[in-house]
Amino acid sequence: MSSPVRVIFLGGLGEIGRNCAVIEVDDRLLIIDCGLMFPDIDMPGVDLVLPDFTFLRQNADRVEACVLTHGHEDHVGALSYLLRDLKFPLYGSALTLGMARNRIEEAGLVSRTSFNPVSDGERRKIGPFDVEFIPVTHSVPHAYAIAVHTPQGVIFHTGDWKLDLTPVDGRTTDIARIGAIASGDGIRLMLGDSTNAEEPGHTVSETSIGEVLRDQFRNNTDKRVIVTCFASHIHRIQQLMDAAVANGRVIATLGRSMGKNVALARSMGLLTVEDKSIVDIDDIGDYAPEKQCVISTGSQGEPMSALALMAAGENKRLKVGEGDIVILSSHAIPGNEANVGKVIDGLHRLGCDVVHSGIAAVHVSGHAKGEELKTLLTLASPEFFIPVHGEFRHLTHHARLAKTLGMSDNHVLLCEDGDVVVLTDAGIDFGDTVPAGYLYVDGIVGDVGQGVLRDRKVIGEEGVVIVVVTVDSKSGRVVGRPEIITRGWVYAPEAEALLDEAREAVRAQIEHVTAGVDLDTLRKTARSALGKFVSERTKRRPMIVPIVMEV
Repeated sequence: MSSPVRVIFLGGLGEIGRNCAVIEVDDRLLIIDCGLMFPDIDMPGVDLVLPDFTFLRQNADRVEACVLTHGHEDHVGALSYLLRDLKFPLYGSALTLGMARNRIEEAGLVSRTSFNPVSDGERRKIGPFDVEFIPVTHSVPHAYAIAVHTPQGVIFHTGDWKLDLTPVDGRTTDIARIGAIASGDGIRLMLGDSTNAEEPGHTVSETSIGEVLRDQFRNNTDKRVIVTCFASHIHRIQQLMDAAVANGRVIATLGRSMGKNVALARSMGLLTVEDKSIVDIDDIGDYAPEKQCVISTGSQGEPMSALALMAAGENKRLKVGEGDIVILSSHAIPGNEANVGKVIDGLHRLGCDVVHSGIAAVHVSGHAKGEELKTLLTLASPEFFIPVHGEFRHLTHHARLAKTLGMSDNHVLLCEDGDVVVLTDAGIDFGDTVPAGYLYVDGIVGDVGQGVLRDRKVIGEEGVVIVVVTVDSKSGRVVGRPEIITRGWVYAPEAEALLDEAREAVRAQIEHVTAGVDLDTLRKTARSALGKFVSERTKRRPMIVPIVMEV
């Protein structure tokens, strides 16, 4: 009888981002990816959202390593937070490790890990884990699917992928190796990327974008061209640079992550452009506008990104307006649509022409669509299947695809963050759950929680009203009238009569409180009286903050 193997899901099942899973073999833990998520519109003041690391912190001495499928922030961006509490080595392609290292260095945590590059098709023994790195095509170079050979058979994690038969760098998804594993040892459990599971057909090749971009440059020879895309999308950047050079333009990067990733990719030979075609952004003004191409960060409309500052006219390094064309070579991540729309509006107000994926084919996805997902499921022929990486609707659609291919209901599991599944000789089943809530980052980790977010929403939507009651410290009696201070409820200079009524309502209620009563009871009385008055008179529910002062 073989020992059981557990798979623990800490993020990425029910949302886009926070991708993080753990495989347990012989009491040791192997982390697969450790990503972050960008905040939704209903998370005011939040900078980033991380997986809940409680399980990993509680089992820190059992963590063997973390293997990385690719270098996107939703797969590596949370490492610089987890490494504050744990020490473990990292394994992944050289490019992936380089991208992860940028954030880890900024956090001053390089000494808490080691960077172990692997090559295509390599098989590494990492503690009790036998890990194989299988090339897949994605929107960042050198992405991997992960095959973990365990006592309960092969656990195959697709990572993010698509079947691009004509990728920019010629590195295709190694379906031959996946098929060989399936026909050899067999795949016991497959974890599959579900991002585009709702979309029928096949994802278009990345190389199709090259001609579209060249057309944009050819059709705008009298304008300065500014393009934004993900800083990790090296293949897109290569095609942008090729189009710019072919049209006699010099290229400058704008945004720290863009500059770092371009430098890293060039140093590794993954991005090819002559030195004479690259200029510093501060020197771009030395060239005529029609000879300029600027590649910028900010494709998701992030408030302080280079593109957002441009749209607001506040970018110190680049001012845009009439005579500029801005190309958004990206698609808004779910939840970012409003930010992207705001940036597009701002650019139009400044007189720019704007091209985005809604009006031209300037972006293609890096994720497989329905027919590709079915192809891989058929090729891998797993005994059990769990959809991962996506909102719950994406997971549901992916599960349905598997069932249309003949997989039985009890061999397809729909899981969520916090679920644990156990593989045994007898099959697969759910185990105990682990903590898997959102960890919000606002300046520092743990700075905000659900309670703080609820308060921020109330203040933002209904305002805040503060009532100040003064008590004589000797007699315990209330002194004078209560003071009312408001922000976002009513405008005080125009509502003095209403505020007087509010003061009187609180005063009338606290007069019935016996002198010498404890201050907490007095606070509750003042809060109750003011809350009732505000609700009855304005039908609103602002935050009520009672303050009792002793004099």
